[in-house]
Amino acid sequence: MKQLIFILILASGLALSCSTPPEYDYVLKNAMVYDGTGAGSQQVDVGIRGDEIAYVGTIKNVGEAEVLDLSGLVLTPGFIDIHTHLDPILELNNCESHLRQGVTTALGGPDGGGVWPLAPYLDTLEEIGVGMNVGFLVGHNVVRSNVMELDNRAPTAAELDSIKAQIARGMEEGAFGISTGLKYLPGNFAKLDEVVELSKVAASYGGFYTSHLREEGLGLMQGVGEAVQIAEQADIPVVLTHHKVVGKPMWGSSRKTLALVDSARSVGLDVRIDQYPYTASHTGIGILIPTWARAGGNGRFRERIQDPVLRDSIKKQILFNIINDRGGADLKRVQFSRVRWERELEGKTLYDWAIAEGLEPTLENGAELVIQAQYRGGANCIFHAMSQEDVNRIMQHPYTAIASDGRLNALGDGHPHPRAYGTFVRVLDKYVKQDSVLSMAEAIRKMTTLPAERMGLSDRGKIAEGYRADLTIFDPQKIREVATFTDPHHYPEGIVHVLVSGEWAIRDGDLVNGKAGKVLKGPGYVRE
Repeated sequence: MKQLIFILILASGLALSCSTPPEYDYVLKNAMVYDGTGAGSQQVDVGIRGDEIAYVGTIKNVGEAEVLDLSGLVLTPGFIDIHTHLDPILELNNCESHLRQGVTTALGGPDGGGVWPLAPYLDTLEEIGVGMNVGFLVGHNVVRSNVMELDNRAPTAAELDSIKAQIARGMEEGAFGISTGLKYLPGNFAKLDEVVELSKVAASYGGFYTSHLREEGLGLMQGVGEAVQIAEQADIPVVLTHHKVVGKPMWGSSRKTLALVDSARSVGLDVRIDQYPYTASHTGIGILIPTWARAGGNGRFRERIQDPVLRDSIKKQILFNIINDRGGADLKRVQFSRVRWERELEGKTLYDWAIAEGLEPTLENGAELVIQAQYRGGANCIFHAMSQEDVNRIMQHPYTAIASDGRLNALGDGHPHPRAYGTFVRVLDKYVKQDSVLSMAEAIRKMTTLPAERMGLSDRGKIAEGYRADLTIFDPQKIREVATFTDPHHYPEGIVHVLVSGEWAIRDGDLVNGKAGKVLKGPGYVRE
């Protein structure tokens, strides 16, 4: 009798559980699903409850959920951009230029830059809301200049302790690691031992190191070698950020740099890469000027060029860089993107400026114009000085993640590098569909699980139960980058829907929510 009662109770419980459907907010059906691991696509249902992926498989009983038929579309984890210039985010907090590429998470503070102090800034972002998930690195150039300004020297013991304390503070306030810009000021003045000591601090909190290498042109091999030394001596994971080969004399050297990465990894060093999918870089025009000439700031630069001997030396080194480095040996390869003192130059080249000034467009005159531009406050430029073969080769390396190096941008503002609008879509369009450099599955891995692993995000970057519902849905037939170097202000086509933490950010191609993102904190974050 007791057994019969037990069976009846058990049967009743099973019937009750079967009659209560799983609760989903949304059920996504009939898409080609790439989970982000590099595996091929599957046609499975994805159930979303709150901010999580609640189920992946076949969902027969959808209950009260909204069901979306995604036939013909691709469903992937939201793309993760681990090299982003988030500087305008207080004004552009909806992050539309990134969301429209399918990006749901971005890491700011690259190249040694970023904000300081970090904690109040993150508090402000949480208060105003953000369109995508954001995290930050602590920038070496920022904290070094806090202590030493732009001095061209090694820090004293007390100064080094002060910089280390700021790195520790940044990590405790939520940074994911340390970034350096060893090509820029004042990072260029830092020697290896200084960078190692500071990286050890970040490593002690579980952070990683990402570096704009000291050189990406003629000194590229030494720059990569230095990063590998930092990985070994500081015992820290390293990212060669926006890895590239600059200048015609070095084209093809990616074979050697990738061999160095493989060699480092073979002995247990965690060295990885990120890359943007273009043959042109973007930075300040000052990168053509020797760093010693800019030590102490632009005021000191103006003083130096009044000295005929120093000016001649500065000009010769600028000319060398125009020929051998980012200048590409052609004034038409240096294109202005943002010129606050003469907006009419935006979109034009050094060649165009020389003609407008009534000058013969020689490389020597180009060097004089670079001096003039820096004297007037500097300018941002696009440098067309890389080869497509190197870009392809670097992209195919298994530990290369896709990253934009792009700045959040509003349509019509300046003349930005098209990566601000098109990086991730360009990979799917040009490098998957058109040129077959990557398979679709591998491209998505490089945009999702690979960067998520580097950031230590255990619940983002993959389509799996229990992961956050950061999702991108696109039409593989219509996916297309529209922004160009001559006409950059266009959002891409083909991104149909984007969810951030289970909320629609882009729906049917329209921005519908600019506040669904979360402010992410790194491994050393100390909660109050």
